[in-house]
Parts: sequence; C-alpha cells; structure tokens
Amino acid sequence: MSITNENELAGMQNVSKAVALTLKAMVDYAKPGMSTKDLDDYGAKILSEYGAKSAPYVTYGFPGFTCISVDNEFCHGIPSENRILQEGDLINIDVSAELNGFWADNGSSFVVGKDIHQHQKLVDASKEILEKTISNISGGKKIADIGHLMETEAKKRGYKVIKNLGGHGVGRSLHEEPDELLNYKNRFENRRFKKNTVVAIETFISTDSSIAVELNDGWTMVGNRGGYMAQHEHTILITDGRPVILTEMNGIWN
Repeated sequence: MSITNENELAGMQNVSKAVALTLKAMVDYAKPGMSTKDLDDYGAKILSEYGAKSAPYVTYGFPGFTCISVDNEFCHGIPSENRILQEGDLINIDVSAELNGFWADNGSSFVVGKDIHQHQKLVDASKEILEKTISNISGGKKIADIGHLMETEAKKRGYKVIKNLGGHGVGRSLHEEPDELLNYKNRFENRRFKKNTVVAIETFISTDSSIAVELNDGWTMVGNRGGYMAQHEHTILITDGRPVILTEMNGIWN
C-alpha cells in the first residue's frame, strides 16, 4: 500500500508492533520439549491481546495462527501437538496479522537451545543479508538490483537462494503489489520500488536447494534438493533514504 496520511501510518505502525512483539515473544518462549502447537497457541494469545487477527488463518484458512517450520521444513509449517522441538533444531516462525484494516508480516529463523547441529552460521547469514538488503532499498531503486544483491551476498557465504519464494507488498491485505520481490536478479523484472509504499522484504537462504516444493499436506514447503533454509523478514516503509523498519522491535538483529 501507499501511505498517504498520518492515520494510515499509525495503522501500519500499530499492526507492525503487534506482529513484531508477538514474534519476539515466541522466539524467546521456544524451548526443547515444547510442541509447535504449544508455541502457536502462545503466539495466538499474544496477537489476541493486541486485538490482531492471524493473517494466514483469516486469509487462507491455514490450520494454525502462525507458520512454524522445523529443520528440513522451509516454510508454511503447520503447528502440531506431535512435533516436539529438540535441542539444536532450526526453527522458523512467520507471524502476520490484521489489525483495524491494516496488515503486517515478519519472520525469523533461529536455533532452539544449543547449536549442536551448526545451523547458526546459516541463520546469521540470513540476518546479515536482510540487513544489507534493506539498507540498499529506496524509492526509485530497481527491484531486480535488490534481488541481485541478495543472491550475490548468499553466494559469497557459500549458500543458495530459493527462487520461487519472495517478499511482497503489504498493508491493506497480506499480499499486494509489488509481489514476487525475489532473492535473485530476474532479467524480466523492470519495476522499481516506490517512495511511501509498504513492502515485506524477506530472505530465503538455503544450504542445498534453489526451489521450494509443497508437501502433501497442502501447506508445508521443503527444498527440492533437501538441506536447510533460513528466513528473516521485516515490514518496511520505503523513503528517499533508508527505509523505516516498521517491525524493527522484533529484535531479529539483536
């Protein structure tokens, strides 16, 4: 969406605060021995305290309030009583919600407990790439150039990017134009970022795969060549200079 007045800015700030603080609380709450459904229920409680509604649940009928993906699950993992977090698991939580007609989205990958499987390097790469990407976005910047930056930074670190997942516009709905803000340089992409628009920028940094494929449950996605993936996401407001990071309080760079 385009921000045209103070009321719209306040609306985006409020929903961004709700999803950001929910995500931060869930990351802090996650522990070995907990089910992903327990973690999802905790997130749902926090969202409701802000008066926010789960975006995937409302928009798509997703069987959970947040997406929680573990280890080889790349994204859109379904919370389950049977999925118990283990020491060293790589977990991704994606929290998006609606509040008073405004929508925001954010996500974070992290290691549960001790990093016994050496996933932290991948997590750190994803965080660093998101931070560098956002610092290079401004009104008029070519979307394809930002995708090129993301893939270049991933390759420098020995990783790949997932080419069929991307960021998106957000604000008055969960997914808006500009959609498909990809993690690589699409030579057919001629669009530019526009000042005063709101977008969700997200990394999809992978150890082995370049395509995400859907499992038979109709939601969960894994890599076409296996491996692991880390994702980090912020909702931002584009300006002439450095973007305003509306979900900055989620603490993923702390």
